[in-house]
Amino acid sequence: MARKTEIPSSFYGEPRKFDPTFRGPIHNRNCTDVVCCVIFVIVILGYIALGTVAWIHGDPRKVVYPTDSYGQFCGQQGTPNANKAILFYFNILKCASPAVLINLQCPTTQLCVSKCPDRFATYLDMQYAYRYNKSYWEYYRQFCKPGFNNPKKSVGQVLQDEDCPSMIVPSRPFLQRCFPDFTTRNGVLTVQNKTTFKDGRGKTRNVTDLREAANQVTAIQQGGESGINSLLDAREVGMKIFEDYASSWYWILIGLVIAMLVSLTFILLLRYTAGVLLWLIIFGVIGVIGYGIWHCYWEFSTLRGKPGADVTISDIGFQTDFRVYLQLSQTWLIFMIFLCIIEVIIILMLIFLRNRVRIAIALLKEGSKAIGYIMSALFYPIITFLLIAVCISYWAVTAVFLASSGEPVYKVMPTQPNCMYANLTCNPETFNKTNVTKVCPGSQCTFAFYGGESLYHRYIFILQLCNLLVFLWLVNFAIALGQCTLAGAFASYYWAMKKPADIPVCPLFSSFGRAIRYHTGSLAFGSLILAIVQLIRIILEYLDHKLKGVQNSFARFLLCCLKCCFWCLEHFIKFMNRNAYIMIAIYGKNFCTSAKDAFFLLMRNVVRVAVLDKVTDFLLFLGKVLIAGSVGVLAFFFFTRRIPVIQEEVPSLNYYWVPLLTVIFGSYLIAHGFFSVYAMCVDTLFLCFLEDLERNDGSPARPFYMSGSLMRILNKRNKGAATVSGQ
Repeated sequence: MARKTEIPSSFYGEPRKFDPTFRGPIHNRNCTDVVCCVIFVIVILGYIALGTVAWIHGDPRKVVYPTDSYGQFCGQQGTPNANKAILFYFNILKCASPAVLINLQCPTTQLCVSKCPDRFATYLDMQYAYRYNKSYWEYYRQFCKPGFNNPKKSVGQVLQDEDCPSMIVPSRPFLQRCFPDFTTRNGVLTVQNKTTFKDGRGKTRNVTDLREAANQVTAIQQGGESGINSLLDAREVGMKIFEDYASSWYWILIGLVIAMLVSLTFILLLRYTAGVLLWLIIFGVIGVIGYGIWHCYWEFSTLRGKPGADVTISDIGFQTDFRVYLQLSQTWLIFMIFLCIIEVIIILMLIFLRNRVRIAIALLKEGSKAIGYIMSALFYPIITFLLIAVCISYWAVTAVFLASSGEPVYKVMPTQPNCMYANLTCNPETFNKTNVTKVCPGSQCTFAFYGGESLYHRYIFILQLCNLLVFLWLVNFAIALGQCTLAGAFASYYWAMKKPADIPVCPLFSSFGRAIRYHTGSLAFGSLILAIVQLIRIILEYLDHKLKGVQNSFARFLLCCLKCCFWCLEHFIKFMNRNAYIMIAIYGKNFCTSAKDAFFLLMRNVVRVAVLDKVTDFLLFLGKVLIAGSVGVLAFFFFTRRIPVIQEEVPSLNYYWVPLLTVIFGSYLIAHGFFSVYAMCVDTLFLCFLEDLERNDGSPARPFYMSGSLMRILNKRNKGAATVSGQ
């Protein structure tokens, strides 16, 4: 029988040799990846230049204010339209034309008005009523072109010149535009209880015609396929959610403060009671999920016998009031099954990994000691948060200015069919002197959209991609800087023979200075690789969104495979970058060398990496879940008025799940912020622990730096008098 081929240890590099001069992070180091550092600085300067150019050419008013047919903003202060903030369509029925989606513009005159019409009327009706009631004309005239005051002008000429709308319908403002006031009565769509009406030319039309036209307009405004009804429903739900936030924000903040205090207390207690607390985490999470299973079963059994509660979710469809689903027994059955699956998975994982949990606990306990000596590390995420907030703000402002940097484009809007000049660009100042008005009588040169034919405007899309890429690069750099800074500080703790006496003064500040001074290029290099992969993932998601209606199954399958591959690639790069930054913080080498050393070190200890590292990640995840779940249970009892002592203090809510989910999600983010420092500490100590095993053997000349508990679990010990104090 052939012998099994084994991979030699040299395949993944030689183990670290003992170095008597090594005392932790090297202080005498050189700048690394200088070329990438220079490129990074040039890109930042270019990014500032891009923002400046976008600021010069952009105009956010194009995003904030709607624009009428003359290119004027509605509602802008200091203009004739200052008190006219709503856009009114002369004949919204024309918006049902397919040309709306093709030309991105409704082929009818659009005017800024102070309020939307509240009645059905046609220009012909107004002329008949003018003889008896001139106030009727004054009402109708506010929807005509400014300066028009000739009610006796023939109807045909008025409609041809588009001096006034051929008709007005009861409307209400939405998205700063007048849309028909749709209401559903007994399942029938109506506008002011009417299902039919007469347009300006005497033709009987159906309310559904208005809905189709409004759907086209909202589809263009939203850049998708959403109709006016769904948007109005979404607005109603949004208003209720806003009301809930307005009435419960104070209690939400209290819940988040409680989560912060619990997270901070939990990490501090880990220093003294790591084993007890971590086992409490395990059984606490099991208990919280168990309570959730019991509560779901209780709700299920309670609703099971009630009439109407046995209706399935598919029967009722989508409901804006989510409390309807909580009245169904099937909803609680689904919740119960889902929680049972999670409970079984957690229990099975703990059973099979029980022998490794002790080692993970010892590693976490060592991390809690390190944080206890370097408490300032817990507040470093605030710096990372501020840097990321600056990046997000700059990216968003630049994107808005780029999107609004086009010049107004005017197109010919004919009133007669088959006009040869239809949809051609025009100049409103010279339009009346051209041949268009003679060939196509009644045609107008109206505003269409913002764009332009200049070289700058042609490359707006490319500039937006550049804006996105640099934004991702800067965000990843801010995260990388934080990881390298924390790694250097915690490595200083591990390689201190006598703790805390040998720990350098201000290790966090010193590590931050080394990272900025020597390794900006290396951090930028790793961040750029990750940013490129993330940009590709965003492009793939965009293509997937655009190809949803495509029937080509092969294209869909290929796109799905690419998305999966790049998702895996992104997470692998994040894992390698994290460990590379740790090696950079310790040895001060360039990114590629550090990534290679980290990879080989992990592969030489692949069993420990696969078990110990992931078990600690799992335990930290359980800690975050326990904190978020505990605060969430407390918030649930509070917002559902199940705490008698403070029952009267609970605000009246439309959806109690709005503040509840906010507290749960916010608590998880807060716990994640604290535990991210803890996780970086554990990862750094883990790599140092692996190198400690390779460098040292426990002899008096080469003592281990690891804690006594780790040495006992691994059956290691320092044989001589030299010991690591503080263990």
